[in-house]
Amino acid sequence: MLSMTPDVVDFRSADAPARFTESLRATGFAVVTNHPLPWELVESIYAEWDAFFTSGAADAYTVGEDNQEGYFPPKMAETAKGRTVRDLKEFFHVYPWSDKYPSEVSRDAFRYRDIATEVASTLLGWVDAHTPPEVADQLSMPVAQMLEGNTRTLLRILRYPPLEGDVPDGAVRAAAHEDINLLTVLPASNESGLELLGSDGEWYAVPCDPGSIAVNCGEMLDRATNGYFPATTHRVVNPLGEAALRARMSLPLFLAAADDVVITDGRTAGELLAERIAELRSQD
Repeated sequence: MLSMTPDVVDFRSADAPARFTESLRATGFAVVTNHPLPWELVESIYAEWDAFFTSGAADAYTVGEDNQEGYFPPKMAETAKGRTVRDLKEFFHVYPWSDKYPSEVSRDAFRYRDIATEVASTLLGWVDAHTPPEVADQLSMPVAQMLEGNTRTLLRILRYPPLEGDVPDGAVRAAAHEDINLLTVLPASNESGLELLGSDGEWYAVPCDPGSIAVNCGEMLDRATNGYFPATTHRVVNPLGEAALRARMSLPLFLAAADDVVITDGRTAGELLAERIAELRSQD
């Protein structure tokens, strides 16, 4: 049974590793404060990429057919699994091997990615240290080691535009979904809206205090541990009132296991990721 809300954990406290791991186990999420990721860096990236998207310059970097690197305009945004209406968002994908990066913005996004990856590696080390032996014995290797040599970790610079004009029936900023990767690191947005689905079927807001980061399990971690660390369903709801007229910026870093890492039933991380991408494309 999942608890309702994630724990807020001080990265530097002595009990942080145990509390963080327990929150992931109970809710699929944890919120971390007092961590090494500079908040002023996040705010700077939000500001310059918001300007980049609104200027129209992103159009020059639009992804091609069967490509996952570059700019996804609103008309190419994802349709969540089981949905028929696209999410209300636009975003830019940056992979470790990316050579399509805008000249109009600074390299701060790469600095953010490197620091966030180090934080995530520490957090996964905490998970390894506090996973029961009977669960750890199911793993093909410790989860922190699953990141080594991966080329799939994805930085998504994400903008939810203001809700102006006619919004399609049933369209939301991000429909209910689970992440496919191992772990997601998500700095607090400039606007609230992230919710997780509780075990009682109700939706609960994920804390969004400036400077904090939300961390959640993906399906790779869920499957590798046979559900011990659940990939919790989450969404971003449409705001009301004046908030609806403001853009929402977000910087999720989706940390994937290396392609050849066996996740479950002999299936590798690369196979699971390819399956999810094919599902999303079939819906489009």
